[in-house]
Amino acid sequence: MPLEPWSAHLLNPHGLRAIYGATPPPLTAVRLRRLTLHEDGPALTLRLDLPYPADPPRKWAAQGFNTVQIELAFTGLSALTLHGFGPEITADVALTAAGDGVAVRVTAPATTVETVARTAHLARLTAYAQE
Repeated sequence: MPLEPWSAHLLNPHGLRAIYGATPPPLTAVRLRRLTLHEDGPALTLRLDLPYPADPPRKWAAQGFNTVQIELAFTGLSALTLHGFGPEITADVALTAAGDGVAVRVTAPATTVETVARTAHLARLTAYAQE
């Protein structure tokens, strides 16, 4: 049985589908730009850079954008572990089913983040020109 794309675990994958089609790029070797913990919820937000789509929106192409950035928000955390952290983290991010929620694992050479969330959603999707 083939694995579901990571976007299948989001409540609102529509924006990703509009940009990448049915299968978004894998969350392997993505740049982790920001990790934010919020007391309300409790919640976790990850800001990640994704590869640029083969067929980008005209507006993005006209502006010379070459990188997609997303924010994934995870709410109702039941556990969280964070080991290590540092600048310029390139990581693999995995979203998998965990009971009625979503297990999140961020793995980088010097950093590991693990949590289980009740919900996962796409909080933001933008593009920019990375030099």
